[in-house]
Amino acid sequence: MQLRAEQLAAHLKQGLRPIYTLHGDEPLLAQEAADAIRAAARAAGHTERQVHTVAGAHFDWSSLLGASQAMSLFADKQLIEIRIPSGKPGKDGSEAIQRYCDSLSDDVITLVALPRLDRTQLSSAWFTALDGAGATIKLDPIERRALPQWIAQRLAAQGQRVREGEEGQRTLAFFADRVEGNLLAAHQEITKLGLLHPQGELGFEEVEAAVLNVARYDVFKLSEAVLAGQVSRVLRMLDGLQSEGEAAVLVHWTLAEDIRALKRVKDAVAAGKPLPMALRESRVWGVKERLFERVVPLLSESALAHLVDAAQVCDGLVKGLRHPAWPVDPWEGLKRLALMLAEQTAAPAGARSGGGLKLVLGA
Repeated sequence: MQLRAEQLAAHLKQGLRPIYTLHGDEPLLAQEAADAIRAAARAAGHTERQVHTVAGAHFDWSSLLGASQAMSLFADKQLIEIRIPSGKPGKDGSEAIQRYCDSLSDDVITLVALPRLDRTQLSSAWFTALDGAGATIKLDPIERRALPQWIAQRLAAQGQRVREGEEGQRTLAFFADRVEGNLLAAHQEITKLGLLHPQGELGFEEVEAAVLNVARYDVFKLSEAVLAGQVSRVLRMLDGLQSEGEAAVLVHWTLAEDIRALKRVKDAVAAGKPLPMALRESRVWGVKERLFERVVPLLSESALAHLVDAAQVCDGLVKGLRHPAWPVDPWEGLKRLALMLAEQTAAPAGARSGGGLKLVLGA
């Protein structure tokens, strides 16, 4: 049984399933979902709690299987939490999880915490067993386009709202820009607004004062912004990554991986493979899959060849090697590389060619 995060509260009011599996890399949503399940379990009499963290290849799965069948001296109902930070229980763990799901007790509620899983993990026997025995909740990050609405809903839950019309939309957009990539920071700032101001309408100045300088930029979100052709957002995120001390080599690796993947997919399509098959073979999933579907037809082979050359030059820059046609500062080089790709994905059809890239490269 699969649930969305926003469905969990209503579901818990109707009764508990024996197993809840949370998977995703969004800390705030994972924390809130786990807290809601724990509260519902306590209310149903599951007052004894055990936590098992699977770390390394030598975890004792037999202890977990025994714990689910053992009753305490006072016969309290149990809440057992299984945390698998790697998302990979291994062969023994896979078999143990399947046995665990086959021998559930009415006196035990189980909460399984996992990171974001890939397609192979989601189709594994152990995950299928968890899904079949209870409820699974995928905790996806809130996408940038949905963030203003998410903020508005959180404000409404504490009796606050932004002004109507364009000013309110501007306020929400500003809020979203400042907390992009960090829902925990967004949650903290929304809570702060609830403490600082009474219920009712909030002006731009009040929100601005509360949320300045709380953003944590994510290098993988930068990749999505580049592929979406969002030039101003790319520049803002690069500045944020640099100011927060992100390693230039990691930013370059992310951009270069996207360029190499675009080249592989483009070559596969040119060789006659359907685009969906080419994307699967290059392990392009999720949000990036949709972005690649839009971008690949836009890019010419010559443009991609120049992007590959640029990525190679930029690789040298972040390792301390100078290039006569490129800036000395590696972050300025990264900015140029990111903009080369972003401008291609955002350019009108008549302007997409290798010529513009040659100018950028100084060729």
